[in-house]
Amino acid sequence: MDPFAIKLLGFAAATCTTVAYAPQFIKVWKTRSARDISLGMFLVMMLGLTLWLIYGLLSGDAPLVAANAVTMVLAGGILVMKLRYG
Repeated sequence: MDPFAIKLLGFAAATCTTVAYAPQFIKVWKTRSARDISLGMFLVMMLGLTLWLIYGLLSGDAPLVAANAVTMVLAGGILVMKLRYG
């Protein structure tokens, strides 16, 4: 398969998995309620995202780096709101 097509596939997958966090982020932001969100899940998720980001940086994988950097912002924002709003 063409390397450019593989990168496009990676960016498409990264976009889907990253954008998936946006509705939850917006809901918590609007309602100021994070009661039903698992703190443990988001702590482990942030650890995983950090490790994937490091892996992506070390391997030079642009889609992986982009996806995990943006997802860390969204998931990190949800985590902060979880700690703030409960």
